[in-house]
Amino acid sequence: MACKWLLERNRNRTGGIKGEAGKRGWAPGAVRFAQVVVVVAATLAGAAMPAAEARSHWADPAGTADGAQSVESTVALARLPREAVNTLNLVAAGGPYPYEKDGIVFGNYERLLPPHRRGYYHEYTVPTPWAHNRGARRIVCGGPPRRTDNCFYSNDHYASFKRIVE
Repeated sequence: MACKWLLERNRNRTGGIKGEAGKRGWAPGAVRFAQVVVVVAATLAGAAMPAAEARSHWADPAGTADGAQSVESTVALARLPREAVNTLNLVAAGGPYPYEKDGIVFGNYERLLPPHRRGYYHEYTVPTPWAHNRGARRIVCGGPPRRTDNCFYSNDHYASFKRIVE
C-alpha cells in the first residue's frame, strides 16, 4: 500500500517524459523505485524456496526409508575414460597414487551412494587432461583397500555417480 502511495505521489512530476516511463505518465525516479520493489519482492519470495526444497530433498528424495538416493545408472568399464581405468588399476594395486588426497575417506555427505558407516568409502582422483588442478573427475570405492568391485565414477565432482560395472 505504501508503494502505491509513493508511486502516485511521484507520478509525472517532471512534465513530459520520453520513453516508456513517459507513456505511462511516471517520473523516472518512481519507475526505478517500482523496479527495485519488484526485484526485492521476487528475491525475498525466491529466498524462501530453496530452504523448503532442501528440507524436502533430505526428507526422502528417492523414496527410501533412510533418505539415501540410490545410484541407478551404471557405466561399463570399457566406456570409462582411459584415465579412470588407470586409476582403477592403481586402486587394485594399492598405489602409489599421484595425488596426496587419493585414498582419503569419502564422507558421502550428499547421500548419493548407498549408506554405510564412515570410513567405508575412499576417493581417488581421475586426472583430467589439460586441467591445472585435480579436476572434477573422481572414483569412489567402497569396502576394504584394493577392492574395485564396488566403485562409482563421478565426472562432475560428486554431483552424480555411476556404478562401474565390468
